[in-house]
Amino acid sequence: MSLILAFWWLLEAIYQDASHGNELTRPRCLHGGKGYLNPPRSNLPVQPPIMASSSTFPAPPESQTFTTMDKDLEAIGAHCQYTYCNQLDFLPFRCESCNGTYCLDHRTEIAHKCPRAGEWAAARRKAAALSSTTDSASPGKPTLLTASQCSHPSCKTYINTLNSVGVGCPTCNRQYCLKHRLREDHSCSTLIPMGARPSNGPTQAEKAKAALGRLRIWGKEKQAAVLPKPKPSTAASRIIAVNGLKRTAKGDAKVPMDKRVYLYVEAEANTTNSKLPKGKYWYSKDWSVGRVLDAVAKSLQVENVNNRGGGEEERLRVFHVELGRLLEFGEKVGDVCVDGNTIVLLRGVGPAETN
Repeated sequence: MSLILAFWWLLEAIYQDASHGNELTRPRCLHGGKGYLNPPRSNLPVQPPIMASSSTFPAPPESQTFTTMDKDLEAIGAHCQYTYCNQLDFLPFRCESCNGTYCLDHRTEIAHKCPRAGEWAAARRKAAALSSTTDSASPGKPTLLTASQCSHPSCKTYINTLNSVGVGCPTCNRQYCLKHRLREDHSCSTLIPMGARPSNGPTQAEKAKAALGRLRIWGKEKQAAVLPKPKPSTAASRIIAVNGLKRTAKGDAKVPMDKRVYLYVEAEANTTNSKLPKGKYWYSKDWSVGRVLDAVAKSLQVENVNNRGGGEEERLRVFHVELGRLLEFGEKVGDVCVDGNTIVLLRGVGPAETN
């Protein structure tokens, strides 16, 4: 403050000397080490220095020991209702039992000593029990309470949930996941339907014998219609018929000409469902009967589930009309068939029987 007053007095002295034409008198010495310059030599009386007013230099504000909080900040959060806490929490927690508002440290029922501790959990258990009874009567949206495991023995997928829907099989009356929903995927033919009584009908062996008997009779009737039609015993007419078969037959072009056997193939309508009932194809003589069966099923568009397991009710078999018997899967076609023979696909007739 003293330095400011000295500077102000110096400016006033310079202004007075300039107005009277006098030169500025240099200071000679300092008086008493206080830093004041000698007054200028002038005949005019020296005016005292002008003190600065309070309006020019405002007084510093009074120091405060607290900060006034805006009221809008209190509207964001809530104060903890626990005794002796009252902390302002911008993300408060609400107790479901006593409906109180608490901070992070007192959010649990044990921390704020809830007077109604455990009521929210008891109400939730009661509601879950009521919903389970109502869902059993009228099933609605699938939940974890209504979930069950897939009926397939090797599957552990839970069905009837929000992530996996269960599919019921009308044949065996069981619930399966989407992977095992088809009859062939869960071997439906070998299962006894849920809630069904065991039948006292014929066994599988009796069914196979009866089917073979019908096939032999049917094979003898088919032998009369097998080519050549005019005179089957004539070698010339048989050669003509085989040549016509070779011209119209289809098959794998990779099979050499000398390895081909030309056959008439059919699908029996009573046991199989095919889009193409019959056709003319050639196959390799080195192929097994099982491979020929797969090729015939693919050509005639017959459902083939032999490689998926299951019982004999769904398996396909090859019946040789001229020989009047079922062929084994391991037999070679070149050993049992010649050009112009007829083979038929049948389902559910049981394993082949040797004469």
